[in-house]
Amino acid sequence: MTAPAPEDRLARAALTRLTEPGDERVGRWIREMGAVGLVRGLTGAGPAPQGAGRERLAGCRERAAALDPHGDLDAVARLGGRFLCPGDREWPRQLDDLGDARPIGLWVRGGADLRLWALRSVAVVGARACTDYGSHVASLLGSGLARRGWVVVSGAAYGVDGAAHRGALAAGGATVAVLACGVDVPYPRGHADLIDRIVERGLVLAELPPGGHPTRSRFVLRNRVIAALTRGTVVVEAEYRSGSLVTARRARLLGRQTMGVPGPVTSGLSAGVHELLREDAALVTDADEIAELVGGIGDLAPERRGPVVARDLLAPAAAVVLEAVPGGDGGGGELIARNAGLSRDQTLARLYELQSLGFVERRGDHWQLAAPPSTSGTSKPPGRRPSARRGGS
Repeated sequence: MTAPAPEDRLARAALTRLTEPGDERVGRWIREMGAVGLVRGLTGAGPAPQGAGRERLAGCRERAAALDPHGDLDAVARLGGRFLCPGDREWPRQLDDLGDARPIGLWVRGGADLRLWALRSVAVVGARACTDYGSHVASLLGSGLARRGWVVVSGAAYGVDGAAHRGALAAGGATVAVLACGVDVPYPRGHADLIDRIVERGLVLAELPPGGHPTRSRFVLRNRVIAALTRGTVVVEAEYRSGSLVTARRARLLGRQTMGVPGPVTSGLSAGVHELLREDAALVTDADEIAELVGGIGDLAPERRGPVVARDLLAPAAAVVLEAVPGGDGGGGELIARNAGLSRDQTLARLYELQSLGFVERRGDHWQLAAPPSTSGTSKPPGRRPSARRGGS
């Protein structure tokens, strides 16, 4: 794919102001007419695109009255940003999976290379009005992924999004914010400082031109970019009607990994995630498990197991004999051998091993389970033996 000509770049910049993000008919018109021809057709300077109704054309011409693509490009340049188009070296090719819903172009702030960062990125999304649990988990995932060298992508919203960004930044990692407004518009306003930090240490991008304001539909359409840009999407908390679920389901349709973090079954904020898990999303609890799903061969999460207790380290025969020692007052060697299914000599040898390791004690002709150590530093008096075998469940 060759880099776009200057006039095509200018036309695409104009189209980000003339049209709405994610409009598949606009994408089809660009394929058929080219960006320059489409701008002319929508503004009345050339043939209208096939299928464009009067109301649509009238709306485009209203917007065209304030059209200044040169000014928009200058505005983003003054912010240290740039406008990326399909065909640019920095354009993330995975966005092409969106077909005609692919972004016309992306307005970007930040010094990193978007294409390279997107190759190893994960979206962490969830509820704006999240619980303390959701915020804590999102922050842990953000920092954990960052420490493993993954770029954390989210929407800079309150709640889970902000916590994921902050977690990545706190770990000294990389993060990308995809906005539903212009890259010069701090939204939400309470996250103005956070967005500035992301610009300094990561990337902020948007489909809308400078000054573009957010709307409900633009948030929903923004989510498809998050889904397509990343290797997988993790939902931390979400109600049944949630934009985060839209992101995850779009990711699944695009062949990306879809993951969810479970929560309390009594919480409405977990209901959407649990529904996603019932739809075959992968259950994850930490960054290691996420990396195993989206990473390469050999990028495995550590094995999960409970704590190792002393009896886990016994040889098989010694473990069998220990299980055969009766509780309470214990029993004689013959009884223990019979319980263990071993010869008396074998059993006796194992009992002496177990005695040296502190598992059993000999009292005359009887063997008993040793009393567990007292937390006060004194052993329990003789005769008060546990009824259950030491270390059992």
